[in-house]
Amino acid sequence: MSSLNLDDFTDLIERPDGGVRRDAEARRERQIVPPGALGRLDELGEWLAAAQSAVPVRPIEQPRVVLFAGDHGVAELGVSARAAGSAGELVREILEGGRPVSVLARRAGVSVRIVDMALDCDPESLPEAVVRHRVRRGSGRIDVEDALTVEEAEAAFRAGVAVADEEADSGTDLVVLGDVSVGGTTAAGVLVAALCGTDASVVTGRGGLAIDDLMWMRKCAAIRDALRRARPVLGDQVQLLATVGGADLAAITGFLLQSAVRKMPVVLDGVVVAACALVGQRIAFRAPDWWLAAHNSGEPGQAKALDRMALEPLLDQGVKVGEGAGGMLALPMVQAAAALAAELPEQPEKPQDSEDSEAADGSGTAEPAETE
Repeated sequence: MSSLNLDDFTDLIERPDGGVRRDAEARRERQIVPPGALGRLDELGEWLAAAQSAVPVRPIEQPRVVLFAGDHGVAELGVSARAAGSAGELVREILEGGRPVSVLARRAGVSVRIVDMALDCDPESLPEAVVRHRVRRGSGRIDVEDALTVEEAEAAFRAGVAVADEEADSGTDLVVLGDVSVGGTTAAGVLVAALCGTDASVVTGRGGLAIDDLMWMRKCAAIRDALRRARPVLGDQVQLLATVGGADLAAITGFLLQSAVRKMPVVLDGVVVAACALVGQRIAFRAPDWWLAAHNSGEPGQAKALDRMALEPLLDQGVKVGEGAGGMLALPMVQAAAALAAELPEQPEKPQDSEDSEAADGSGTAEPAETE
């Protein structure tokens, strides 16, 4: 049994300000471009205004990419095109600027923060800022054993909360949230299937580096076996993350919930983050109001999770690489929505015609007819 009181999040998380959103909608109706002509940019601008409690909306000036990293023992079954325990190599490539998210973030002038929660590598091979929150080295093989102990799951969850607080305190005004993992999409598939009450085959995708049919069958079988272990603990979300999640997934869940507490908007990247968001929704039903779905990655588990949370992806470009790349593609759209909502001029007030003006001041009142 977890010692975390998750009910606190239900009490602490408020919805974005509905009154401010109505004010933003009214302002939008007064602007020179007719409402609806900008499509989803209108909706995004109004959502941002409500999240910021500000009309006009403030520009997104300090966005940040936050990536939680971990290796998953289930990758030993050959469910990923990448070698088990190789997520640390991806982290180093991101830090060296050679991954898609590195390029996109560099072009946009956005900093990238990587948080190692359970990489299967020597911590001394990575910077201290990356490894200081690590809970363990790798996660357990979820088809036959727990990913974590409950104590480790709690520690990872609290680490995610702490990282969210650090970002909010530093002035981050929007987060692009992603993962760097090997085997993470398998764990995500288990969480989505368990929380949506569906079968393994419905949520089993082919990952960022596409797998062949044989690997897909192994992945589907691993999700099926882990799903049997997940169903008995559905009532305890921390136990669920310990049983079939992983330290990175537990941290992402904590980060998402605390970001909602701190009223810090989050752009969700791929299937792993979507699965954690689904766990977060189970904990605090208002939390998804603070999240945006960046894109449709083509992973069936992501589509299932987003549909359950009623989150519609902003983009559909088939980007499967993960690591926050799809989220970075959506960021300019969010920034454009903020700029348009704030900077488009309002229509000039229509002058009253002369007759209306005269009627208003009484000067146009007809004189009474003379009587004989």
